[in-house]
Amino acid sequence: MLFDSHAHVDSSQFDHDRALVIKRAGLNDITYIMNPGADLKSSYEAVKLAEQYDFIHAAVGIHPHDVVDMDDMMLKMIANLAKKPVVKAIGEIGLDYYRDLSPRDLQQKWFIEQLALAKSMQLPVIIHDRDANDDVLRILKTQKQFETGVLMHCYSGSRELARQYVELGAYLSIAGPVTYKNARKLIEVAEYVPLDRLMIETDSPYLTPEPYRGKRNEPMNVRYTCERIAQIKGISFEALAEITLNNAKTYFKIT
Repeated sequence: MLFDSHAHVDSSQFDHDRALVIKRAGLNDITYIMNPGADLKSSYEAVKLAEQYDFIHAAVGIHPHDVVDMDDMMLKMIANLAKKPVVKAIGEIGLDYYRDLSPRDLQQKWFIEQLALAKSMQLPVIIHDRDANDDVLRILKTQKQFETGVLMHCYSGSRELARQYVELGAYLSIAGPVTYKNARKLIEVAEYVPLDRLMIETDSPYLTPEPYRGKRNEPMNVRYTCERIAQIKGISFEALAEITLNNAKTYFKIT
């Protein structure tokens, strides 16, 4: 059984067939899905889906792309959403210096504010880090965030950075790009990350794994990531599926 630790099932790309996508996930041994918010609307939608389907869980937060419009009232709305039983984390939050859709000072301000919210509510966080490795790690350390839980979503950094995160107690989640032919760096990371610190995800509808690269991604495709990492680790698909499922259940406190 599989846990897709990051899937935007609320995405508009699923508007015409969302119920079928969710049904296919269940038919393909997806036992749990974590649906994170990226802005206020998607956070509400994530909660709504989690309340509708018992195997979907929600995280709420404002992605760095969208913090340009963030204010204290929006943070309070996220805090109110986070009180709901279906919400298991704050995310996805972080820094994105690749696209720079929000000024970097604002990205850092609201990243820190949302981290503080997570700590105050004793919730773990789901972190987005793109081309901002140094600042993300520095802020997480400064905020002592590892005490309440850090998950590096769709990890794409180096093996050395992965080592630092593991030593600090973080979890790393690997997505579909590990199946790509040019995935040398990510394969090194998959080889290194201890099994007890590893999760898998689709990041649906993005980052579709082989053999469906180029098409819309969906939660049932997490099995291809699981198969590839199991191959890299030299263990069975079933063993890796069980380990990553239990890691995610532990992290998100799902019983």
